[in-house]
Amino acid sequence: MAIKRKKPVKASGKKKKTGVSFLKNEKFKFIVGISVLLISAYLFVAFVSFLFYGTADQSKLDLNWSEFVVKSGVKNKAAIFGAYLSELIMNRGFGIASFLFIYLLVITGFKILGRNLVKYGKNFLYSLVLLIWISLVCGLIFSSPIGGSSFYLGGQYGFFMSSWLSSLIGVIGLVFLLFFSGLIIVIVRFENSYAFIIGLFKKKLVESEIIEPEEKTEEFIFDNSISKIIDEDDVVKAIFEPDFDDEELVVEEMQIERPQTIEDEKEDENELKLVVKPKVVEEETDEVKPDELEDYDPTLDLSSYKFPTLELLDDHSFGNADVSNEELISNKNKIVETLRHYKIEITKIRATIGPTITLYEIVPAPGIRISKIKNLEDDIALSLAALGIRIIAPIPGRGTIGIEVPNQHPEAVSMRSVIASKKFQETTAELPIAIGKTISNETYLIDLAKMPHILVAGATGQGKSVGVNAIITSLLYKKHPSQLKFVFIDPKKVELNLYSIIEKHYLAKLPDEEEAVITDIQKVKATLNSINVEMDSRYDLLKKAHARNLKEYNKKFISRKLNPEKGHKFMPYIVVIIDEFADLIMTAGKEIELPIARIAQLARAVGIHMIIATQRPSVTIITGVIKANFPARIAFKVASMIDSRTILDQPGANQLIGKGDMLISANSEVTRVQCAFVDTPEVERICAFIAEQRGYPTAFLLPEYAGDEEAGPGQVDLNNKDEIFEDAARIVVSNQMGSTSMIQRKFSIGYNRAGRIMDQLEAAGIVGPSEGSKARQVLLQDEYSLEKLLNSL
Repeated sequence: MAIKRKKPVKASGKKKKTGVSFLKNEKFKFIVGISVLLISAYLFVAFVSFLFYGTADQSKLDLNWSEFVVKSGVKNKAAIFGAYLSELIMNRGFGIASFLFIYLLVITGFKILGRNLVKYGKNFLYSLVLLIWISLVCGLIFSSPIGGSSFYLGGQYGFFMSSWLSSLIGVIGLVFLLFFSGLIIVIVRFENSYAFIIGLFKKKLVESEIIEPEEKTEEFIFDNSISKIIDEDDVVKAIFEPDFDDEELVVEEMQIERPQTIEDEKEDENELKLVVKPKVVEEETDEVKPDELEDYDPTLDLSSYKFPTLELLDDHSFGNADVSNEELISNKNKIVETLRHYKIEITKIRATIGPTITLYEIVPAPGIRISKIKNLEDDIALSLAALGIRIIAPIPGRGTIGIEVPNQHPEAVSMRSVIASKKFQETTAELPIAIGKTISNETYLIDLAKMPHILVAGATGQGKSVGVNAIITSLLYKKHPSQLKFVFIDPKKVELNLYSIIEKHYLAKLPDEEEAVITDIQKVKATLNSINVEMDSRYDLLKKAHARNLKEYNKKFISRKLNPEKGHKFMPYIVVIIDEFADLIMTAGKEIELPIARIAQLARAVGIHMIIATQRPSVTIITGVIKANFPARIAFKVASMIDSRTILDQPGANQLIGKGDMLISANSEVTRVQCAFVDTPEVERICAFIAEQRGYPTAFLLPEYAGDEEAGPGQVDLNNKDEIFEDAARIVVSNQMGSTSMIQRKFSIGYNRAGRIMDQLEAAGIVGPSEGSKARQVLLQDEYSLEKLLNSL
């Protein structure tokens, strides 16, 4: 028998996990960041002192290390070690450009502390390039030590590299090379520099005044006084050809009608000079270059937010017992023996050990019918003296039959081990949920954005509430408050109340509500209808943005392709969690079910998802409408096979062993998973860790919902008359019989609709009140009176 054992893997994994968690520890990062900043400050003091006292300390620096440390007394303010580092980095290195090392240490220190002063990657690269360039320039210009000392402004690196390049391409070539490389650095580093440099080479047109040459133009005079017009048809043609920076401006055949006066000999004093403004020719380009803006960061409002750490979670798996070889061999022998009693031979058996269940895979001999093995479920359970035996015949995609047997000493799966798993930490899912571990001891991860809604059901005390807390914890460990909001509906008032303290970080509510965790039934109705309004408004924004889903929309908004002034905004995911769905259905019925069904049908594309939990998995609670819109379902242990079929459409949940043992139906596959255990104190620590940090001014506000005023008992709203109301009224008046059954027969409609029409006829004053089994009295005697009444309505 082949047995899969995972003990060595688990041991090595824990060691690796300890090292990773140490490096990610906030205290460790703080210590390292402060240390880097102190080192930068120390180097700054040493470098500045070297500029003043480097010459005086030079002779002492030439001593060997032991004499230098013991006997020398340096003037550098950073003492012996500072003088040595200054000599090593500045004089023997890059000279005055070495101050860039201090800049790099400063931005690195703040980066480790979680504060980005600048774009770290780009500035780090630019600083290294600039370090080499400045060293070369100083090495070329200052080719000898300054002030009679041995200190090179470009450092020994700059001196030797500039000398070597000068010997290769000459001093002129090196100057050109440094100028060209410096130009490239400026263009690449500063966005507006390219346009400025190009503008220096452009010709600019300025306004010029045209001075009319005396030889080429005629003088013409305008006199506004009373005069005698000599010749009204006198036309003068003037041609001006001035020179504006080699650009020709021509005013050809300019015809001016001029009234001649008697004073034709008059002087040029009052002559009007013609000023022609040159035509502006704008430069055109074939490419459209929009302004380059940095991507919008939705997390900037809470840029200092820290995600919960693993230290907040307990390791419940410590000291757990493992499955022994004796237990495995004993179960194998009992399974084989039981099957042989019924003349069923098997050719191969293999065991896969999980945290609470061991899966025995068997390959039956040729000719054995699978249904025969399936019917032996109770016999195998009796032979093994164990509850929760489940036979999977066959296992999809493997060609084997699976027999799931509970372990004698089940292992608890802690939430910490699931959150710390590599699979969860490196996932790229939009809404990742790590809810537990499978039979093969692998973390079971689902993406709520693809589910898109989850139905959770199970009997009381079987782990349903812990499962809901595991779902919420997974999302809190992965999503920033700007990216995710919760709507908590808790009719029991105690299950989700723990999360009320993170209201200003993660919760959403109606504008005027005091409590973010909704417990009142009437407020539940308003909240669900408000979410429907939010859903419709999000669809309108997606339509304007030509986006198919929330992910595409937010991607466009982050890249600044959508204008906030036109109503666009970054939209977080909204997860609606209802803890006890059965209580809502029993209290409000269709008023709750219909908005839930609409959200489940439409809200996936706009990032609104629902998780509903119930401990009463009956067909009156989990109706066909709910099942049709909740394809992902989680079933904890239930009492009967009927309940299992109600949840999963198949048996199996009734054979679970409880304590977090569950079946997950997703993507047409059913997987047995041990739910991760997260205790109430752990949830409290996580919420307290989040609540201590700066949050938003208020919770995320849902749109206001103004519900229609419903008619009270015995009242009928005539503004919403039935479409056949008038036809029914004419039938009743013409027959002089107010009978509901008559309306039902005449129009082939149901009794309920016919009854509503009769109530509307009574409210309109056409028929009288009900008289029991008798037909109602018709109050109008002719059709003329009826038409007059209908027109008045």
